[in-house]
Formats: sequence, C-alpha cells, structure tokens
Amino acid sequence: MEKGPFSVEWLAQSSRGTGGRQSPAVGSPLQTPLSVLAAAPRHREDAFRSSSPGQGAQADGGAAPGRPRTKFSAAQLRELERSFREQRYIGAGEKRRLAAALNLSQSQIKTWFQNRRMKFKRQTQDAR
Repeated sequence: MEKGPFSVEWLAQSSRGTGGRQSPAVGSPLQTPLSVLAAAPRHREDAFRSSSPGQGAQADGGAAPGRPRTKFSAAQLRELERSFREQRYIGAGEKRRLAAALNLSQSQIKTWFQNRRMKFKRQTQDAR
C-alpha cells in the first residue's frame, strides 16, 4: 500500500530521494514505533531533565553532583577578607599570589570574590 503524501513515512522517504520505492534502513526512525518516538525527548535539554535519578540536577533541590563545596579555613577567610577590604576586584597577579599562599585554585579565589561582592551588594542595599 502506498503511503499518502505528507505522512511521516512518505516525507522521510522523499527527503532521502527514494520516492517511496526502498524500504527504510536498519535502525532508521521509520522502524521505530511512533509511540517510542513521541515519548522521546526532542531537545538535548529535555533529555538532560529526564535523565535517571542520580544524574543531572537532583530532584530534592540540591546541587548537581560534582565538586563538593569548598570549606575555607578561618585563616583563608581572614586573608581573603583582608584582600577584599583593600580592593573588591582582584587582579590576575593578586589572584595568583592568594591562590599560592592559601593553597587554593585561582578559580576558587575568583568565585569567592564574585560571591563576596554579591554579599556586599546585598548588605549595602539592605542598609538603605
């Protein structure tokens, strides 16, 4: 039986230039039942969201699995706060110096300064 124009099968075959005369290739979408295709995520973001438990963002609102939260020591916080009081935006040289002195990565220093600036902004806005 010939498939009517604009059916899924007809469009797939015509886009391959077969004119509907060849059977679909093994593993092609035409051999997959339509119910499976309809239930499959259409975008990468949807596929990520529908991943199995334990992957991606956790359902309980927690952070995605990966690097654990850095717990800064009191000495590290004192030095970071001292540096922040001197200058809110850290330069590359100071970032390298702090990272070496505090045994932290430059990314951790950069992120701490970003977070500290946001905390400072919230505190100054609340004071108004």
